[in-house]
Amino acid sequence: MLAIADPADLDNGPRTNRSGTMRMCAVTRAVRPIDELIRFVVAPSGEVIADLKRKLPGRGLWISASRTAVAESIRRNQFGKGFKQNVRVAPTLAADTERLLVRGVTEALAMAAKAGQAVAGFAKVEGALQQRQAVALIHAADGGADGIRKLDAIVRQNAGNSGDSHQIPVFGMLTSEQLDLALGRSNVIHAALLAGSASKTFLSRSLFLVRYRMADEDRTAGHAARTLLKNG
Repeated sequence: MLAIADPADLDNGPRTNRSGTMRMCAVTRAVRPIDELIRFVVAPSGEVIADLKRKLPGRGLWISASRTAVAESIRRNQFGKGFKQNVRVAPTLAADTERLLVRGVTEALAMAAKAGQAVAGFAKVEGALQQRQAVALIHAADGGADGIRKLDAIVRQNAGNSGDSHQIPVFGMLTSEQLDLALGRSNVIHAALLAGSASKTFLSRSLFLVRYRMADEDRTAGHAARTLLKNG
């Protein structure tokens, strides 16, 4: 595989099996793994949109997966320069991209639940943690501190008893309403993921969202996310 699919700012189109695994961020000019970048394309309407699955037609411009980087690309008119044409860029593109990422995480959790790889409710989550069946713990962003504290304590205890520093990832990026929507029930505050391919999709998308929200342009965010995904 080529390290970089195209040395220019724009790629040659949607990813294929021969596409590279590294791209240059149009804002920072740093070469990074494609899993740490977001591809943007120009829609037929002339509007710049995020291509999170890297499958939309047309040449793409790559930006670091960071809300700060996307906002900076708007400020610098990077999309007009990179695409070398007049394009429409919504001033809310950074926030719009985040909403797409959140929707992807919610959909992935729904898929995990449908596959029987997610449980919800304090008692069921507590049981999954105590039996070491959980591969990730999820709290509602607006959940109560007491329940979060108790379940997090089990995660830390399990890690301590394992004899190493490894512990399952803990996420809190979705609201209770979003968890309700994903899991098909009401008043969800806590959930746990069980092992399976659908859970891996949720983990991957969640860590990407975490990276985006961290607005971290150094290597720390990418390393932390990859470590969590490997351990999860």
